[in-house]
Amino acid sequence: MTRPLEGLKVLDFTHVLAGPFATRVLGDLGADVVKINSQARAIGANDPQNPYYIMWNRNKRALALDMSHAQARQTCRELAEQADIVIDNFSVGVLDRWGVGFDDVSQVNKGVIYVQMSGMGDGGPWSDFVTYAPTIHALAGLTQLTGVEGREDIGIGFSYNDHQAGLHGAVAILAALEARHRTGCGQRIDISQFEVGANFVGPSLMDFMINGHAARPTGNDLPYDKLAPHGCYPCAPNSTAATAQIYDAVAAERWIAIACMSDEQWHSLARLMGDPEWTSTAQYSHATGRYEHRALIDSKIAQWTQNQDAYELMTRCQNAGIPAGVVQNGVDLVERDPQLRASNFLFEFEDVHPEIGPTFADRLPIHFANTPCDQYSRVRALGEDNESVLRDWLGVSEEDFANTQAEGWLQ
Repeated sequence: MTRPLEGLKVLDFTHVLAGPFATRVLGDLGADVVKINSQARAIGANDPQNPYYIMWNRNKRALALDMSHAQARQTCRELAEQADIVIDNFSVGVLDRWGVGFDDVSQVNKGVIYVQMSGMGDGGPWSDFVTYAPTIHALAGLTQLTGVEGREDIGIGFSYNDHQAGLHGAVAILAALEARHRTGCGQRIDISQFEVGANFVGPSLMDFMINGHAARPTGNDLPYDKLAPHGCYPCAPNSTAATAQIYDAVAAERWIAIACMSDEQWHSLARLMGDPEWTSTAQYSHATGRYEHRALIDSKIAQWTQNQDAYELMTRCQNAGIPAGVVQNGVDLVERDPQLRASNFLFEFEDVHPEIGPTFADRLPIHFANTPCDQYSRVRALGEDNESVLRDWLGVSEEDFANTQAEGWLQ
């Protein structure tokens, strides 16, 4: 049974994370994603042996094109004329300068959908800005809102907005395909990764516009709900021999997140703690009183959790109806997490990479009943699929491919 996007042709010029994540989703769903790269560009996060590249470029074929050559640009134009989707996250205008932009290609390929995923979008005074996750997070307000009080410089610390921009890209493509199904026409899609980030601070913008309240970092507190306890609490350190060999004392720390969203959950937590006398204080019986004294409550809970096994405590909390979760690290997710193990979420590719060796990945977290998406191909080496792509998309013969390869622009 075929996957949902079988037969869809995607020409992928993306790099780093946001764009490659969008096209990885399409590849997981069955699309024929052709990743364009070259020896000149295969550096840093665009190097096929870089962990970033390995993570975000599975289920894609690799075509090496040196776009400094006129023949490479002509071949790229022919590929674009066969594509359903052309996607890039270059600065605005790069594909146009190569002669493979939407205005040129759509004259021949009426149904083609172009997706431009630049940092700031097309137009506006900042459209030429070079952006990465830390700068997007900062400009969009995410850094300021996700720190702790007095430390607006902390921020998220991971490429959250890149993932969100990638998901926006994938959804936009699916919407454009539906529009094409109805009208027969493709279109150009402009995605501003900056606007994606600003979209996630919408409640803070609304609070300021309506109430004149400038949002501040809230740490583990909810910004618009006064609930307590709602935080992370220390548990007994992870002192297993295996962990001790890998991590230092800080990394061996154990924490548990506990979030009481109702009075009932608070009373359940109090019972789980053995109903110590301090929990019976009248003002702790309602959320407002607990919130006003949350620092004291947090210190009391930390005294109770600090010598307990985090996983055992999580289970006891959950069995009592109290939302709780261990603050897991990468080793936990790979070696200890029973939920991920039960779903075979993490796996090793059967096809061993000829240069890197064994590689691993996470499965698409979407499960289709009738069109299962459970086919995964490892990341490909630079230009590994040159012949198959030119044969399948352009009908190039074996003899013609040999002549083309000798010309030196397939690299």
